[in-house]
Amino acid sequence: MDFQELSDFFMHLDRSYFIDNEMKAFADLDRPLSIGYEQTISQPSLVLEMTRILAPEKNSCVLEIGTGSGYQTALLAKFSKTVYTIERIPELLETARKRLNNLGFKNIVYKIGDGSEGWAEFAPFNRIIVTAAAERIPGELVDQLARGGRMIIPVGPRELQELKLICKDDDGQLQQQTVDLVRFVEMKGKYGWRIKQ
Repeated sequence: MDFQELSDFFMHLDRSYFIDNEMKAFADLDRPLSIGYEQTISQPSLVLEMTRILAPEKNSCVLEIGTGSGYQTALLAKFSKTVYTIERIPELLETARKRLNNLGFKNIVYKIGDGSEGWAEFAPFNRIIVTAAAERIPGELVDQLARGGRMIIPVGPRELQELKLICKDDDGQLQQQTVDLVRFVEMKGKYGWRIKQ
């Protein structure tokens, strides 16, 4: 991936276009903002950094867990062959689809559902990006990651998570490293945070 090309596209991608509520006025701030339904649009610097670390290529098939506003999706679609994106909230998915269609993206496949188990129908994926925090790394996503692939996912407790980069080598062996400390909304489903008694 050409980081300069990524940076140039990022700088010209209007974040306010992906926000429809009273938070639009704060779109230029480098901070997460509410997009309704207890969901957020991530801070721009983190969106850029996660895309850079994921490093999609022009021939990459990318799985995105958590379409949200479609802001991250736009970056992925610009630099990938195909993006398969899953969102559990139908209203968010439909709004994001309209935005991305209006921007001219034709290489995005959408699904409403629980993304924690991935999208086996289109696996394996060269890249997987998760934009909700999991209590632990979902085994299904690891299984759906192609050899030579990269996955980025926030993992840990509600208060603060480790942003993990997981790489699968050509022999299918995994390597992982923590690249940042972050705070994301919860991944729902079996990989969400358990209620402590």
